[in-house]
Amino acid sequence: MHIHNISNQNSILNTFLSEIRHVNIQKDSMRFRRNIERIGEILSYEMSKTLNFCAQTIETPLANSNINLYDDNIVLCSILRAGVPLHNGLLNYFDTAENAFISAYRHHKHDPESFEIIVEYLACPNLEGKTLILADPMLATGQSMLATFEALKPFGTPKEVHLISVIGAQEGVDFIDNHFDKNTHLWIAAIDETLNDKGYIIPGLGDAGDLAFGEKLQK
Repeated sequence: MHIHNISNQNSILNTFLSEIRHVNIQKDSMRFRRNIERIGEILSYEMSKTLNFCAQTIETPLANSNINLYDDNIVLCSILRAGVPLHNGLLNYFDTAENAFISAYRHHKHDPESFEIIVEYLACPNLEGKTLILADPMLATGQSMLATFEALKPFGTPKEVHLISVIGAQEGVDFIDNHFDKNTHLWIAAIDETLNDKGYIIPGLGDAGDLAFGEKLQK
């Protein structure tokens, strides 16, 4: 797998990362959502450099102009609910893309420190020969990302697969590195050291879905 850790280079991205992590700033849910969205825009820009481009001629009011434009058929797929602000950031840049949405959540049977990934809802266009961008803001264990990708397989085989995350744990990055095709690209804003006993990223930022949309009722 091709792993692109964007925080390895200093940029304005660090400002948005610091604010979604900061225990006081992250309490502003509107600012939290907007920062996730802005991180999605930065990751989209970096990812766009690897797309396929072709020369096109456009007509301006004064003369023709030649420019290279990407010609990939893109499908954006986000994991609900935490993935919505990240999806918006991607869609701001790939505004002609098709869209897919899937629900995937942790189900704790008996032990609060063990869980399985449950997929309940899926809406997806045909993926055959297209460029799939699979987005999940928090890459903890990597199991949600893999379960989502497996659920998408009946919709066709993408030409290329790009995974987009805001923050990941090294364990999760290693997991998807071992389970996805070697030509898959991971675009991530930061990779943290470890997971705690409950599978949350440390230092991470907490629960991205709760911070964006409020605490959820537990089943």
